[in-house]
Amino acid sequence: MKKRLLTATFILLLGAILAGCSPGADNKEESSAIPAQTAVTTPWIATKNTTRINSSDPVQAAVLVSRTLWTAETKGNRPSSVVLTSVDNWQIAAVSTDLIHHPNNGPVLFFTQDGVPDETLTELKRLKPLGADGNDGIQVVIVGPSSEAVESQLSSLNLKLDKIEGDDPAAVAGAIDAYYAKVSGELPQSVIIGSVDSPEYTLPAVNWIAHMPEPLLYVRSSEIPAATTDALKERGGSAAIYILGPQSVISADVEEQLKQYGTVTRIAGEDPYENAIAFAKFKDTANGFGWGITAPGHNLSLLTTDSTMLAIAAAPFSHLGKHAPLVFMKQDGLPDSLMNYTMELQPKFKDSPAEGPYNHAWLTGDAATISAAAQSEIDDMLEISSASGDNPHSGH
Repeated sequence: MKKRLLTATFILLLGAILAGCSPGADNKEESSAIPAQTAVTTPWIATKNTTRINSSDPVQAAVLVSRTLWTAETKGNRPSSVVLTSVDNWQIAAVSTDLIHHPNNGPVLFFTQDGVPDETLTELKRLKPLGADGNDGIQVVIVGPSSEAVESQLSSLNLKLDKIEGDDPAAVAGAIDAYYAKVSGELPQSVIIGSVDSPEYTLPAVNWIAHMPEPLLYVRSSEIPAATTDALKERGGSAAIYILGPQSVISADVEEQLKQYGTVTRIAGEDPYENAIAFAKFKDTANGFGWGITAPGHNLSLLTTDSTMLAIAAAPFSHLGKHAPLVFMKQDGLPDSLMNYTMELQPKFKDSPAEGPYNHAWLTGDAATISAAAQSEIDDMLEISSASGDNPHSGH
């Protein structure tokens, strides 16, 4: 009997101790410190009209873009080859996007001064590039300067490499122009002229050259590098030259000098936001150059103006799927010019929203780069609405 009482007493004491340790009225501070749910990190965040590449690390973002567009599950969705370039040089990385469509049908991935990051190596193994038929079976094109470590790491993958060397951006741009012409068998007569010093005005070009054959060639505000003039001379005086950016970035004097190589058209806006929109709207009906996006039923690639390398990582969004020009937004929302542009593009239906067409946008960068509220705002602006102005979802 005595033994049973001792046992019962022990159980009661143990229960009291456990009760004291459990969250309750006497442990409010401890209870409130317990998170409601475990955070889940995800590479993609989608809404009904947007998809976010959820990384602001250019190396990781380039891999995520690659995984999005090249699933590599069958031979038909593996790239022919891949561009590899330094994450530390935006000018060279930008002009390398000219190889995305042809001959590569593949992404741009990045290496660093120390070598090829593990994420990039893993992605190359996943992609298993087929080798470009029109480029001697090349599987990787290294653009710009690279360390011995880069080539050593790549050699372990048994990939067939080619190199476009040089550390001067204008010279590398000219070399890519010549490389493209050699592989494709044709020199594009149209060219884009961009500022080597102002990425916020030049970068909208990358989505076009990733999609079409025109190269990006560089100038300074008041100077045309020799490598650029050499590339223009190859067009025999009949180049169709498109300057991207206002006179504050590329001077009227440079514009005048360029006229000796062909016709010159300036596409510009007063600030980077308006400049990108002007390029997205522009269309030269004489030769088909330009996006000409002024009506509903399109895709956009949205980044902030300071996301230079992210913009290059996202360039393949103009090559596959819902082809998208690059336009700029702010971290916390849409500037007035982009708000007005999305209003122009907003789809309207007469009888049912099932009629379409529909818009979509890619966003590249995590919430510190583009806020969740900003993603929600662009999602709303791209949504199809009733032509009558009524609630688009009433009666459906």
